[in-house]
Amino acid sequence: MLEEKVIQKLEEMKKEYEGIMEEMAKPEVASDAEKVRQLSKRLDQLEEILSRYEKYKKNIEEEKETKNLLDDPEMRPLAEEEIERLRVEREKLEEEILSQLFPPDPYADRTAIIEIRAATGGEEAALFAADLVRMYLRYAERHGYKAEIIHANMTGLGGYKEAIITVEGKGAYSRLKYESGVHRVQRIPETESGGRIHTSTATVAVLPEAEEVEVEIKEEDLEIETFRSSGPGGQHMQKNETAVRIRHIPTGIVVVCQDERSQSQNKERALRTLRAHLLEMKRRQQEEELAAQRRAQIGTGARSEKIRTYNFIQNRVTDHRIGLTIYRLDDILDGDLDEIIDALALNEKMLSGEKR
Repeated sequence: MLEEKVIQKLEEMKKEYEGIMEEMAKPEVASDAEKVRQLSKRLDQLEEILSRYEKYKKNIEEEKETKNLLDDPEMRPLAEEEIERLRVEREKLEEEILSQLFPPDPYADRTAIIEIRAATGGEEAALFAADLVRMYLRYAERHGYKAEIIHANMTGLGGYKEAIITVEGKGAYSRLKYESGVHRVQRIPETESGGRIHTSTATVAVLPEAEEVEVEIKEEDLEIETFRSSGPGGQHMQKNETAVRIRHIPTGIVVVCQDERSQSQNKERALRTLRAHLLEMKRRQQEEELAAQRRAQIGTGARSEKIRTYNFIQNRVTDHRIGLTIYRLDDILDGDLDEIIDALALNEKMLSGEKR
């Protein structure tokens, strides 16, 4: 069934359609060819979706009438068959209506590149960043996505100063893009003897992986350094300079990769991350040109605002963008993010519909 907000939007479009019809009947409008052209174009758009909406409403009414026949033993088999046919028809209409209201993200099925960095809170922030890394790896596992840590800078206690994960699979970016922003944790650290609650933060940026044809990277625009990979030390210490740091001179973007054993592999992975950053920058510029108000759109990389709080004391996770609170913190940190992501996706669709 269509969400209440979607029904409300469709009813508003119906009123808009009626308003345009009234406006086109005015003599001063009918004599303005350009105005008539613009209004006619909008009418065509509205007619296409509203015709499906009318079929959807008719479907609902027919189903209600058919359900009344279920009490009749002789009519029950035919009624059940008709109800199933109506259900299939309704689901198809719902899909068509939603796709017209909210066109799909062209980057939806791209590999997601997730960058997680410890922010405020020192070692506790790094430990929280490690919790987020595990959360996204578990989310990927739950959905059958292929996830891989391609860069990590760990602390002595097992936290992450920074980590970069790739998540590959159908719909990976479209689902994970809502994670971009500042994540806040409130808990009593194991190292805190006084039992005081600490507040720490980590930043998350989610980027769609760029294809080489979309972003041109000139060799002369790159400043490439090699160095020894950091590790646990001792016999595991890298003796060769296999780690790679790349600076993109025109933009100042710096990417690092040190997890592979060969310099060429690390360079290839670093360039992969750089392309994603450049594609994101290109997308942001295009959005700014189209509409200034879309600069704050979820997933565009703006990380200055807190988006979510993880409160261990109350077993609570709150997403501040939509005011959603869930008292299942352990499940969320174990990758059970769908309730939050579904709510954010619906919210984005409704905002997108309002801007159309």
